[in-house]
Amino acid sequence: MGFGKLDRLNSCGHIGYVLAEDYWGQGLITEAIKRIIQFGFDNIKLNRIEAVHFMENEASGMAMVKAGMLYEGTLRKGIFAKGKFWDVKQYAIIKDDPAKKAL
Repeated sequence: MGFGKLDRLNSCGHIGYVLAEDYWGQGLITEAIKRIIQFGFDNIKLNRIEAVHFMENEASGMAMVKAGMLYEGTLRKGIFAKGKFWDVKQYAIIKDDPAKKAL
């Protein structure tokens, strides 16, 4: 887990993560997302943090929502991985979002 991309000009960070299947469903990713969001806002001084997930992985989207991120839309063929383009759903949280107060 970490910031895979930082856009300093626009004060935006893009997070990504991978978790071994043996650990799914334990709330670990939700907690990790909350912590990296807090780190991004408090330590890196970001204004916006975003993340995407493959359409097939709705559990990842649920973790993002539980961490305070809001769904923004679908990026058609937005990621190239494993030899092909994939549609992904994008989520984000802004420093001043009301949802951030729950972190």
